[in-house]
Amino acid sequence: MMSATSTLALTHFVTLADSFDKDKVTPGVLGFIVFAVIGGAVWLLMKSMNKHMKKVDFEEQPKGGEAGGTASAAQGPEPKTG
Repeated sequence: MMSATSTLALTHFVTLADSFDKDKVTPGVLGFIVFAVIGGAVWLLMKSMNKHMKKVDFEEQPKGGEAGGTASAAQGPEPKTG
């Protein structure tokens, strides 16, 4: 014999099954494949970026006499007025 709670739960499942639309568009396997390819591409781009960033040789503060020459070069050209 079924209890009132289980009968109520089963009636909710039946209404959910009736409301399922067989013509509804879902992502399916093709959506998963596209998402996986995009994820793989992002992973490869990140791996390549890390490889290139490790090659960068960057000095935060120039040493000794170079400080004056590189500071003015880093500022760029004077803006034109008029």
